[in-house]
Amino acid sequence: MKALPPLSVLDLVPVPQGARPADALRSSLELARAAERLGYTRYWVAEHHNMTGIASAATSVVIGYLAGGTSTIRVGAGGVMLPNHSPLVIAEQFGTLASLYPGRIDLGLGRAPGTDQTTLRALRRTPQAAESFPDDVQELQALFAPARPGQAIQAVPGAGLEVPLWILGSSLFGAQLAAALGLPYAFASHFAPDALDDALMLYRRHFRPSKQLERPHAMVGLNVVAAETDDEARRLFTSQQQAFANLVRGRPGPYPPPVDDIDAYWTPAERQHASRMLACSVVGSPATVREGVARFAAETGADELMVVSAIFDPAARQRSYEILADVAGLGARRVEAPASAAV
Repeated sequence: MKALPPLSVLDLVPVPQGARPADALRSSLELARAAERLGYTRYWVAEHHNMTGIASAATSVVIGYLAGGTSTIRVGAGGVMLPNHSPLVIAEQFGTLASLYPGRIDLGLGRAPGTDQTTLRALRRTPQAAESFPDDVQELQALFAPARPGQAIQAVPGAGLEVPLWILGSSLFGAQLAAALGLPYAFASHFAPDALDDALMLYRRHFRPSKQLERPHAMVGLNVVAAETDDEARRLFTSQQQAFANLVRGRPGPYPPPVDDIDAYWTPAERQHASRMLACSVVGSPATVREGVARFAAETGADELMVVSAIFDPAARQRSYEILADVAGLGARRVEAPASAAV
């Protein structure tokens, strides 16, 4: 098998039914330690608000918790929804993290709110805040750059740390911005795959080298549920299928346990909608996962894969990442950084 690109972990810190956010956070730390031991490159968490099934709303706090409990793996945001915050506050937060854990912090930036419109108002933001996203990204870059003489506003800590930024997206907008600014790009194909091919093509074609990055670096999201058999993996995958059906119904909640018959749970319309969102998924035994992940990597030409294994039982979730690491040969190789010392 041709060597796979570097593999990283996206953890939404799911709160299973019957558990508490504190339980989910502890499970995520255990998984981060396992990911470090197994040879994954990054461990990212994402900002979501007012969702009882996700415990990563205070994203920078969670990153500090995970980074403090590990020692070598890069830890970061996949991502921070920048329109919800001032660039100065994010520069201070991630400058603090980079000061505490030098060389290990990533900052992925998205322009979606990470929530619904009602919660957006509770965050004291307006939908129009997303329109300033490109300017806010550049303001953040300036805050991480070395302070200039007489500079009136500085991030302390933050100035001069040049925390590596990523642009996240599921549309052509993010691809265009990442290319124009010369930043690495992460595409959310694990839940919004429709524009994947066009976005990658646009990003690579229009990329402009920058101080942070010499050539394009595209990371692509992929759901992977691995187990000892195909049948077992398909059953574990029903938790994620139910969760997406619940989103379609407008009733998200704690992460559901697997079921024996997913077709008894969702309607044909819900199945069609959820299956389209989950089209970039590899589910099965070690052999099935090896073949599926290799095919996806070849089709996308991804420089890195960001893997989501959204499984109800924490032990089964960790086992899924162990199987993937084994079939990918992560333990037998050390991953090189992208074409820049900063990323």
